[in-house]
Amino acid sequence: MDNVQSLETKYPQVRDLMNEKPIFWKNPDYGQAAELPFSKADILDAVERWKRFAPYIEQAFPETASMHGIIESPLIRLDKMKRAWDDEHQTPLAGNLYLKADSELPISGSIKSRGGIYEVLKFAEHVAMTKGNLKQTDNYAILGTPEYKHLFAQYGVMVASTGNLALSVGIAASTFGFKTTVYMSRDAKEWKKAKLRANGVNVIELDTDFSSVIPQARQAAAEDPKIHFIDDEGSADLFIGYAVAGVRLQQQFQIQGIKVDRDHPVIVYLPAGVGGSPSGVTFGLKMMMGPYIHAIFCEPTHVPSVTLGMMTKLNNQISVFDIGLDGKTAADGLAVGRPSRIAGKIMRTLLFGSVTFDDPTIYKYVAQLMDTEHITVEPSAAAGFTAIERAITEVPAFNSANATHIVWATGGSMMPESERKVDHDKGEALL
Repeated sequence: MDNVQSLETKYPQVRDLMNEKPIFWKNPDYGQAAELPFSKADILDAVERWKRFAPYIEQAFPETASMHGIIESPLIRLDKMKRAWDDEHQTPLAGNLYLKADSELPISGSIKSRGGIYEVLKFAEHVAMTKGNLKQTDNYAILGTPEYKHLFAQYGVMVASTGNLALSVGIAASTFGFKTTVYMSRDAKEWKKAKLRANGVNVIELDTDFSSVIPQARQAAAEDPKIHFIDDEGSADLFIGYAVAGVRLQQQFQIQGIKVDRDHPVIVYLPAGVGGSPSGVTFGLKMMMGPYIHAIFCEPTHVPSVTLGMMTKLNNQISVFDIGLDGKTAADGLAVGRPSRIAGKIMRTLLFGSVTFDDPTIYKYVAQLMDTEHITVEPSAAAGFTAIERAITEVPAFNSANATHIVWATGGSMMPESERKVDHDKGEALL
């Protein structure tokens, strides 16, 4: 790896990252031609798998009944939040503001319901087809029968997580009947650990950061051929599960009359931790809707792992600890010091740029969203709001009356009331 001094010379914004200064980084490779390891066909294959599993999901998770087993979140127009945003910023937001409320996704209440649950489904389908009698033409509701529960109980699923991926994988895998183990870093919230244990998941807590936890979990899984390890740093199945969001959002645009073209740009703000979920979503958006939908990642100043990796082109070969940062943030889902193995490489030409923020800012937006729209999100899920001002200042074309701004709320609906109140009070003090 290049030494830090040479990185500062080649990439001057590295110095700002080292100084924990909020930045806007514009990706110089955005929009260039590139060979990608996945395609639109991979996304559509995943869409069909979700459809096959819908009868099982509807049966196993009654909260999905209204959507007939389809796991999707609402796209909510935030007129009151926009007015509040305009009141406190020098430059008003000319376009419309929306929330993609993955905080309300059923089963685990976060964006990880997309990738985490999808990879569990794919593994369950593989086991049921190779060790059982399942065919694609079957009604997948049969996977809830005692026969298949017994089969799944012979296999295990393992994952390492700071919280939300653990919830999605843990709840889904244990419901199928898999022996489910979650390794969690010290950043994980107590209520998330408690919920997993209540669902019969074996939670192993390690007093270290996420980047140190994941190799231990990976090694433990490798010792048993019947355990499937869900790798947050490099799983193709996780990535494609997230990418299905592109198909679903395109459908919501059609229903709500939102245009995406040269004269109607769409800017999507996505919190980034290890980078897998926002990268998968971005890939899906670009594959389904083309060049005029632009993704901006949002990261804490203390843990800008994806920004650092992409800026220096070192991707997962560099960690925030290598440039002297402490990796500490209140946004537990974003507390990942080293980025995904695949995120930066695939995002090289697909990501418009990124913004870093100071922790207190997200609490302010948590409170403001609750006060104006009565919507609860966890602190990390409010990160997208921190990027709007920088985006419209640095890219004036984004502050058009025809532009659509979408903050991707990654989690929060399952938070205990006590946690919500603490977060709201912290934000209220800043308003």
